[in-house]
Amino acid sequence: MRTEELDYDLPEHLIATRPVEPRDACRLLVVSRTDDRVMEHARFSDLPSFLCPEDVMVFNTSGVLPARLVGARQDTGGAVEGLFLAEHPNAAGAEWRVMLKSNGKLRAGQVIVLGTGDTKHEIELLRRDEECWIVRPFGPGPAGATEILARVGATPLPPYILRQRKHTSQNVDDAADRTWYQTVYAQIGGSVAAPTAGLHFTEALLGRLASMGVARADVRLDVGVGTFKPIESERVEDHPMHAEWARVPGTALSVIDTSKPTGSDRRRGDDAEGEGGKGGERGARGRVIAVGTTSVRALESVPQGWAGDWEGWTNLMIAPGYGLKRVDALVTNFHLPKSTLLLLVGAFFPGGVGRVKAIYTEAVRREYRFYSYGDAMLILP
Repeated sequence: MRTEELDYDLPEHLIATRPVEPRDACRLLVVSRTDDRVMEHARFSDLPSFLCPEDVMVFNTSGVLPARLVGARQDTGGAVEGLFLAEHPNAAGAEWRVMLKSNGKLRAGQVIVLGTGDTKHEIELLRRDEECWIVRPFGPGPAGATEILARVGATPLPPYILRQRKHTSQNVDDAADRTWYQTVYAQIGGSVAAPTAGLHFTEALLGRLASMGVARADVRLDVGVGTFKPIESERVEDHPMHAEWARVPGTALSVIDTSKPTGSDRRRGDDAEGEGGKGGERGARGRVIAVGTTSVRALESVPQGWAGDWEGWTNLMIAPGYGLKRVDALVTNFHLPKSTLLLLVGAFFPGGVGRVKAIYTEAVRREYRFYSYGDAMLILP
């Protein structure tokens, strides 16, 4: 597939720079994987009406680290911006991998000052490693990356949000973003970008889903900086897919496997009750609904027939023509052009990316809000 097929035009005013409040008040575009005529416009809080008892929703519980770094060179005072990627795997937390940007040339041995006063920490540049720097953090008292970033880091918002805020003269306090850019069910922090489809859920909405009999399975995929990287090769197949660490508990696999009906049991859920009654008219029970592309990648990375916990690095690229093995439906946001996320969404439709772009065209016409803080889409079988 040619990468230019993943391109589309988006008016700048449709790039969401902050979420709606409450979270589940955003708009929800509901479509069918197989029937192009199906398109409904709702609110995210209406989600239970499109689901059935015995459906399973799969959530990525990885939390977002305050991984954005803003500091100054100790020698010149020149501004430096960056992004914490990970602790170096061979240095027991004594070294970090970071991306840095500065107007002046950065060299090994230089020190970058992060924070001020009691929160001040410093990082010494040790060596280059491909597209990032290996640095040594030091400051008052021993501390790991999580503790240091909590003091001196900022929310790692995607560049397009920061650009659009600057363009429209918006000044948003980082404390607000630390809340907005984190799912309500986040657990251990390990991501440098949010699994954004999950940002729309509230505790109350999760409670409604549970009370109507929708099962829940939690996985973890630590979202990496590669999620922002556009496909730059002429052909999609030549794109070097980024790797991300994922963990799928055996309990999650068990919930998914036991939900799957067989034979005559894979019936339409016309007897669904309560909030799920409307959803029961839309498909079979026991559907596996991934919340976000990261949940899809985590589940689809587990080998067929695997029993028990699975964890490891995955660079799985899911594109049109890929046969989804565990996932039936998807909750997702509206994604950037020429992105692997847009490519993954195309795998849910027989019409591939062409169908996705047709849906996006209608979303633009109706002024849905796009990207990380934007509205959502529900893709049903």
